Amino acid sequence: MQNNAVVWFEIYVQDMPRAKAFYETVFDVQLQNLNVPDIEIWAFSMQEHGPGAAGALVKMEGYPSGGNSTLVYFSCVDCAVEARKANGAGGQIIKEKFSIGPYGFIALVTDTEGNMIGLHSMQ
Repeated sequence: MQNNAVVWFEIYVQDMPRAKAFYETVFDVQLQNLNVPDIEIWAFSMQEHGPGAAGALVKMEGYPSGGNSTLVYFSCVDCAVEARKANGAGGQIIKEKFSIGPYGFIALVTDTEGNMIGLHSMQ
């Protein structure tokens, strides 16, 4: 395998305006509407041939949010900062920042839709 294992992620939501506001607040980004028929998709910024994986928030009939076994980790400078932002933006801190040894630090939070996401940083 020559590429990163993960190339795309989708976070399913029920209330798109609420979920969009949460992710834009926590990560200081502006999501872009992809205008896909029958599916509401708001994508995180994408850089063709850039590092990491692209992905989006998705609202689609029959695909509920929360309760899944997929965990997406977002890269951060200091994951404690984004964990506090998540808590203030309507999410919840599940596990405060902790060390994973030489691999840095992680924190676990839920978004406004009940999805758990991971935050990763090297400091």
